[in-house]
Amino acid sequence: ERVCVCHPRLRRLFMRLRHARRLHLATAFPEWRPLDFFHHEILHASRKEGSRARVGRLHTPHGTVETPGFVVVGTNGAVKFVDHHAADAAGMELMFSNTLHLEVHPGPAAVEAAGGLHKFIGRESRPLITDSGGFQIFSFAHRGQRAMPGAEEAKEDGEDGGASLKSSRPFPARHKYEVAAASSSRDGPPPPPRVRVSEDGASFRSYRDGRMLHLSPESTVRSQKALGADIIIPLDDLPGAATAAAPLEESVARTHRWEARSLREHLGDVRQQAMYGVIHGGTDERLRSLSVATLARWPFDGFCVG
Repeated sequence: ERVCVCHPRLRRLFMRLRHARRLHLATAFPEWRPLDFFHHEILHASRKEGSRARVGRLHTPHGTVETPGFVVVGTNGAVKFVDHHAADAAGMELMFSNTLHLEVHPGPAAVEAAGGLHKFIGRESRPLITDSGGFQIFSFAHRGQRAMPGAEEAKEDGEDGGASLKSSRPFPARHKYEVAAASSSRDGPPPPPRVRVSEDGASFRSYRDGRMLHLSPESTVRSQKALGADIIIPLDDLPGAATAAAPLEESVARTHRWEARSLREHLGDVRQQAMYGVIHGGTDERLRSLSVATLARWPFDGFCVG
């Protein structure tokens, strides 16, 4: 499929045709069917003309979640500075944990051997959601920098005026971003980035012990099966906020292919888990509409807005 297409419009057309061909080969899915252990109940819908506001209740194997609601992030299975009892008393119903960080340590196998993430962290009567690791790969590749819309990604690290999320944190808080993107863990000047993204997935260096790790659409689902969260997420590709049109379109196409592979892996072993698709497209309305139309045809149990 390696073809030289010089004109921008022809190149975009070629990319769309190639993406459509790959999706056609990869996405023969069964129709979506309701899950007996997971559903969303609509309690009230706005009667105001033109409004789609509604109040609901999400029923999961580990409890209910009132919607709309605030989802608390507990990166490694714990909310910083707050124990579960205090968080639950404050109304925390659904907690979010990061698969990639749990992959690095203690590892999905250790969590599974302990009875799954709910039991491992002592939260057996409340629901959990785990992500795929896509955002962490993006963050590692940029060493925690310039992930917000409006950031000038071309600016050098440390230059005044560059927006950042985590690059201003003191060492060792930044250590995991430096190591994950490094070609070596030796002391000295930061080496060239070594986060590699390909059609197969992404490779990066563990910030804990320096070993190389690989994350694929299939492996992240297997890890989330071992963790056992109520809601799991397929692997997605996240471009920077200032990404040009052609690379953004290719990123959305890759995300769709990765999500198709993740969904196929999930459907082979559903267990008591729901999978949410992730809509992408940056700020491009056409690409976001394409993403909605593509993913809505597949048997996801819900959707996230990426």
